[in-house]
Amino acid sequence: MSELVTAPPLASEPLITPRKTFADVNADVSRPIERKPGMLWKIFFGIAALLTLQFALEIGYQMYKGIGIWGLNHPVGWAVDITSFVFWIGIGHAGTLISAILHLFRQRWRTAINRSAEAMTIFAVMTAGLFPLIHMGRTWFGYWLVPYPNWRHLWVNFRSPLVWDVFAVTTYLTISIVFWYTGLIPDFASIRDRSTGWRRAIYGALSLGWRGSERHWQHYERAYMMLAGLSTPLVLSVHSIVSFDFATSLLPGWHTTIFPPYFVAGAIFSGFAMVVTLLVILRKVFHMEEYITLQHLENMNKIILATGMMVGYAYATEFFVAMYSGNPYERFTFLNRATGPFSWSYWIMVSCNVIVPQVFWFRKLRRSIVIMFIVSILVNVGMWFERFTIIVTSLHRDFLPPNWSYYKPTIFDAEVKSVLWTAKKAEARHPERAPAGETVHVP
Repeated sequence: MSELVTAPPLASEPLITPRKTFADVNADVSRPIERKPGMLWKIFFGIAALLTLQFALEIGYQMYKGIGIWGLNHPVGWAVDITSFVFWIGIGHAGTLISAILHLFRQRWRTAINRSAEAMTIFAVMTAGLFPLIHMGRTWFGYWLVPYPNWRHLWVNFRSPLVWDVFAVTTYLTISIVFWYTGLIPDFASIRDRSTGWRRAIYGALSLGWRGSERHWQHYERAYMMLAGLSTPLVLSVHSIVSFDFATSLLPGWHTTIFPPYFVAGAIFSGFAMVVTLLVILRKVFHMEEYITLQHLENMNKIILATGMMVGYAYATEFFVAMYSGNPYERFTFLNRATGPFSWSYWIMVSCNVIVPQVFWFRKLRRSIVIMFIVSILVNVGMWFERFTIIVTSLHRDFLPPNWSYYKPTIFDAEVKSVLWTAKKAEARHPERAPAGETVHVP
């Protein structure tokens, strides 16, 4: 008796409408590049140019005056600058995760979103690299950090995690650029065939003579698979090494072994949220609703929900470890985070990263464009405040009460202007340090 063979169940919703041909896909995807920029594009480009000019002027003024204009003090020597560095490194994780790991697992839904995510990764890592250089104060001496034979007989300290950062981030950026460019070679060839004049020459050079032959595709698949294999461990290692900047210290609130997996989960969490933010805008502005479908976005939201629960579990774990450790300084640090002068940043972090993503348990909300856009924005707000909470609340009250201080952002801390008023109110409730002669009770 022959056994009954049943067809595999069809997907509940195709990722791309079946009526689309390859020519239609090629034309739709190439259209934003081929058409002339409209007035709306020029307006936003002008705004971006003005903001870039403002950034250049503020950084020039900061180099002239010193990093003290940021509101840094003793003992808070790291604040918005290093917070933003860690934040943008985390943002850059989603692109490589989508491109490399999902490619290795043959998740075909990645193909509609991987180009945007890869480009976001490159710009995020480049942005992150600016902050340590700016934080140096005398940025023109940055080459002193490079390990090369020199007449000054100076050499970097290879035991420092700050040096590990340099190698990890530059390696990650290099592999991400090569991976992104390799994936774009067939796309450059498609645009080349549709272009004329000097555009055709540029795209012809970028496509490296691609003709779409079987031999070309075989070499392309091998190279892409090899780069995916190289990129996958970088996803796990880069943010782990960034977390060593804190975990290898002896400061309460930083000295913990949970930081590497905790930072990686948080990086994927914030990176996917940023990809959703960009895709929602991109599919609307460039009319890509038939290619970036609700199914793609729902899959992204499921990953945000999963990694959000991992981050919430990490918050609970590090709080439990601090309470259970018997270390009075560690216990005080975490209680200070939740109830001290920076408690507002802690509860913004918990609300945005733990509570808000829970709406994605409901399919209707998971597929709502408005809801997912709001959630993605709030998640990245929460992830920025997570890094701010880790850095500042561990520094502003250290082992000696006479060293205690309060960090107040200035007008040059552009990223946190919106919370300046909140910070001032908190400072009024919690003076910078105890008056002379007053007894301060610490654990």
